[in-house]
Amino acid sequence: MNEVLLEVCVDSVSGLQAAVAGGADRIELCSALELGGLTPSPGLMRLAAGSPVPVYAMIRPRSGDFVFSRGEVEAMFADIDAVRAAGLAGVVLGANLPGGRLDEEALGRLVRHAVGLGKTLHRAFDLVPHPPQAVETAIELGFSRILTSGGAPTAVEGLETLRAVFAAAVDRIAVMPGSGVTVDSAPQLLAALPIREIHASCSAPRPATEPRARALGFDSGQRRQTSADLVAALRKAVQPARR
Repeated sequence: MNEVLLEVCVDSVSGLQAAVAGGADRIELCSALELGGLTPSPGLMRLAAGSPVPVYAMIRPRSGDFVFSRGEVEAMFADIDAVRAAGLAGVVLGANLPGGRLDEEALGRLVRHAVGLGKTLHRAFDLVPHPPQAVETAIELGFSRILTSGGAPTAVEGLETLRAVFAAAVDRIAVMPGSGVTVDSAPQLLAALPIREIHASCSAPRPATEPRARALGFDSGQRRQTSADLVAALRKAVQPARR
């Protein structure tokens, strides 16, 4: 059976340490995972560069949709420069046009700017109207993989679309299911799809912070914390798929 690589998304120093300790094969480094992940700070990037596993940094300048202005794309260029300067392995990118199609012009510029780095197309892909067609676009742009839930809130719910995406990819680009991937859901996905990479947060709700910090708006109360135990459990759940 095919070997399955486990990517874990983290947004803090402690999360990074937990993912490595639990046995993650690759890290997606972000800030603000409660917002779907934003660009991490240069300081966190430099710290993550010392990890024993490859680290890809999210390049997303704000929350909300993925329809970016020219100025926002310019800011993403600078963030890619910071990733390269830190010595990380790759970047995680995505951009849409109004209506959901991939923004080929913006993505082409970003991919060219990220030359020499690994490139993952993130869940902006889940907004496209025609996923198989978008697979072709991702290949033409030069992405190494697509992170997708099949356009659904969770990968299990998007299983039918994921099947179509895998069929369109036909080993020309990696397809990495993500969103709602847990010890309970991973076996269903592995049984249904030819998965070689899988993505998860392996996180639990973070304990409440000091009440006054929340009252002043410094904490939304929705933060989660990566758990080394959950990473290890998911690593074990996908282990039977390894040679």
